[in-house]
Amino acid sequence: MPWEIDFLNGIQTWLSNPVTDTFFRYFTLLGDSICFIVLIAAMIFPKRTRKIAIQMGFAMLLGVLIGNMIIKNAVARPRPYTQPNALITAADLLIKQPSDYSFPSGHTLASFNCALCLFYNKKGWGSLALFGAAMIAFSRMFVFVHYPTDIIGGIVLAVVTSLVSFYVTKALFARYNVTKS
Repeated sequence: MPWEIDFLNGIQTWLSNPVTDTFFRYFTLLGDSICFIVLIAAMIFPKRTRKIAIQMGFAMLLGVLIGNMIIKNAVARPRPYTQPNALITAADLLIKQPSDYSFPSGHTLASFNCALCLFYNKKGWGSLALFGAAMIAFSRMFVFVHYPTDIIGGIVLAVVTSLVSFYVTKALFARYNVTKS
């Protein structure tokens, strides 16, 4: 959609400078799956955070299966930097060129999966995590690897998969009478 490239070009025109380029180049790396895997691994050991870690892990697994393995390949949407009227080309990217398709945003999906699972259980920390997830989502547009609708798709899929994870784990924990783990 032409408006999406115009939107991304506008972000670059208005916000790109050496400080923001550096900030978002590194901030976007927080959305890498390995960061969330490390977070989940750290949260699985203390009993008070174990249930949340299991919910996060299950939500991320669903997200990877549905979003990254099925939807991305079915839609096969090219990245924004490949478009002829884009201000940023593959040579200008601030990050390593992604090798997969654009829709939905996997970084957005993973970050919102974890943030939403945290929010469902701990509103205060979850609100902070949602802000971080929104920043990661914006960073993916700033570095020109996702369209706005890729971000929206990642968020919508994260809501669905995190809710499924929340209710499935809640039911399993209740069925097996697991209270504080």
